[in-house]
Amino acid sequence: MNGQKVSYTMDSTLESVDSAEQAASRIATELGFAEEEIMQISMAVREAAVNAVLHGNAYDPGKKVIVEFDHTGGSLIITIKDQGKGLDPAKIPDPLAPENLMNTSGRGIFLIRSFMDDVTILPTANGTEIKLTKHVHGGAAGAKEASQ
Repeated sequence: MNGQKVSYTMDSTLESVDSAEQAASRIATELGFAEEEIMQISMAVREAAVNAVLHGNAYDPGKKVIVEFDHTGGSLIITIKDQGKGLDPAKIPDPLAPENLMNTSGRGIFLIRSFMDDVTILPTANGTEIKLTKHVHGGAAGAKEASQ
């Protein structure tokens, strides 16, 4: 998959969240990431897909989630786009703030940022785009290419 993009268009369902996580795990494995990195990548994709389906698209059957995987040689870049009302990254509450510690939700972006090397959240004209980057470390540089 080096130098190629793989893109999936998914419905706004929890089944799509599972599919996105499974695709991330498969692609990260094929690219030769270490077991811990595969878990981090797949969990970050799961959290971002949940946000896209639940918060972005609000389970609207007319709205889709786009998940793209791009291996640039030095990095795996995953972009997840929803068709919701958009998200202002500056308004994401800090889950470690004392007033938020007991909240039962609100840790997804925090977890994504802790699992990935770089995270960019961009409000777009028709939703939100989150770009997750995991750099190749060690053994993944000579990994077998992903089969299509």
